[in-house]
Amino acid sequence: MNKTLLIFLFFCCKTVVFSQSFPSGPDNTPKSKPPIDLYKIISADRDTTVVDTSLTIAKDYKFNYLRKDDFELMPFANVGQTYNSLAYTFDKSNLKPLFVAQSHHFNYFEIEDMQYFRVPTPFTELYFRTAFEQGQQLDALLAVNTSEQFNFSIAYKGIRSLGNYQQMLTSTGNFRFTTNYNTKNSRYKIRAHIAAQDVLNEENGGLNESSLALFKADDPEFDDRARLDVNFENAENKLEGLRFYADHEYELIRRKDSTSYSILNIGNVISYEDKFYEYRQNSPYSGYGASYEDTDLIKTTKLEDFNVQGYARLENSILGELSASIGYTDYNYGYDTVLDLVDGRITNRLKGNLVQFGASYKKQYRGFELSGRGKINISGDFDGNYLTAAAQFAFNEENKVRASATIHSVAPNFNFLLYQSDYVNYNWQNDLDNVKTQELKFELQSEKLLDATVSYTGIDDYTYFTIKANDSTPTPQQFGERVDYLKIKAEREFRYGRFALMNTVLFQQAVSGEEVFNVPEIVTRHTLYYEDEWFKKALFLQTGITFRYFTEYNMNGYDPVLAEFYVQNDEKIGGFPMVDLFFNAKIKQTRIYFKYEHVNQLFNSTNSHFSAPGYPYRDAVIRFGLVWNFFL
Repeated sequence: MNKTLLIFLFFCCKTVVFSQSFPSGPDNTPKSKPPIDLYKIISADRDTTVVDTSLTIAKDYKFNYLRKDDFELMPFANVGQTYNSLAYTFDKSNLKPLFVAQSHHFNYFEIEDMQYFRVPTPFTELYFRTAFEQGQQLDALLAVNTSEQFNFSIAYKGIRSLGNYQQMLTSTGNFRFTTNYNTKNSRYKIRAHIAAQDVLNEENGGLNESSLALFKADDPEFDDRARLDVNFENAENKLEGLRFYADHEYELIRRKDSTSYSILNIGNVISYEDKFYEYRQNSPYSGYGASYEDTDLIKTTKLEDFNVQGYARLENSILGELSASIGYTDYNYGYDTVLDLVDGRITNRLKGNLVQFGASYKKQYRGFELSGRGKINISGDFDGNYLTAAAQFAFNEENKVRASATIHSVAPNFNFLLYQSDYVNYNWQNDLDNVKTQELKFELQSEKLLDATVSYTGIDDYTYFTIKANDSTPTPQQFGERVDYLKIKAEREFRYGRFALMNTVLFQQAVSGEEVFNVPEIVTRHTLYYEDEWFKKALFLQTGITFRYFTEYNMNGYDPVLAEFYVQNDEKIGGFPMVDLFFNAKIKQTRIYFKYEHVNQLFNSTNSHFSAPGYPYRDAVIRFGLVWNFFL
């Protein structure tokens, strides 16, 4: 019995246990169930939303492995594999390098992705969806309150899918435990979480040259994709992480009256995260060059990251909300070996500490909201800073505009600075300049007009992986010129009776630096659907067709040793449609999803659908899934 099924049974048992104990009145008669708006989800930024059991087209877009809208991503053939990026955002505010294997972090829950709950009764959510060949995916969550002051949640997201091609098994798990507590007078608050995560991918290097020709020709003898040969069948990589996090604060001063208020909070945040990435292969692949080992290639990259921060936050009716923080970071990244090469030594560790200072501000007044936040490394081995300022105006609840400016300077990711492998070509140590990003963004939200975002981003000393001339594997590079990136995204829904047409269009262009920053000029998605209530409103249904398309461009390649994407300018991919038919239904708090993905592939005479050079996109497939909520 695999671990996903065990987790499913565990949560079902929990549901049964809690369902036997309902709140009751003095005469032991059951009380009415609390309204759904009392079931609250609290983000890492302390934004609060309520549990939403509605069925909308936005929910359909989020019904996937990531459980978020993947409009700007191109999935690989198997669920649990990586995604190629069709567009880019620059919203990270890290002041030190990120870990390796960033292509495996799409489903990795960072601190800002964690959710905390405040519920009046136990709440459960079960997500299930079919995978590809001998597998399934599940996301199960249970949130419980032992009192009005104390809430906790346990969640597990897992997948195991064999895939349609050789050597493509995926097996991932994301365990999350969160808790939050406040005293009865709400002056002391604490929230904490534990996250244990693993992402395992078998790697095959993509289809070999002969199989690529057979695939593109749509040879019917190879409709069974497992018959196509791949570059190798003996490799896998794995990303694991374990994190402990706690944030607690105390309301030191509270002064409130009918016209004004002044509240001073002091707090402390502490976190520790241990990560490792491992690539292993039974025997070397000649396409990656010479190796130090003839069998059992294995190399593990580790990172230990400790952070502690103290802060103070003032909320004042006149001044607004101001905060200041001082933080300390200790990091230890690297390997257990030192390499002495002919052209120099490659060390085994990058370790040190950083001291950071940060501040933020927010003020609302008559529809206006001004905000800003920034942080800087004031000591340590890495320079880094981040500053953003924004102004927002709400004409009313349906119409808002927002403008923001951001500057960010940070060292390149750790695998640009130091990397080791049993393959000779994948060993380097570099001294690179900080990547410096400047972004201007304008956003419009209007129910009657459209939702639109326009951003212009400039990047100096941009870092990337690419295969240089006469090389066979990617190496890190730093672009000596400036990259300028324009991105315009618009979204609008049109309705007529029970029919609706949802449109999302993205136009983008690398104004300069296009040789190292490849993006499709247009990405588009259109959904025509019908929705209605049937069977005396017992069932709400939604059915229609979704059309997706992106223009042809030099799509980034994927390297399994690094688990990273690299820039290539030899092969254009794209220019093919992806059409999905769907039938969704809602019965009480259960949403059911049927989808025929990429149905137009059945009518193609040739195959041109790829997620990266050498890696075909998914064939036509029917998939089923559901999201089921319990309010006990």
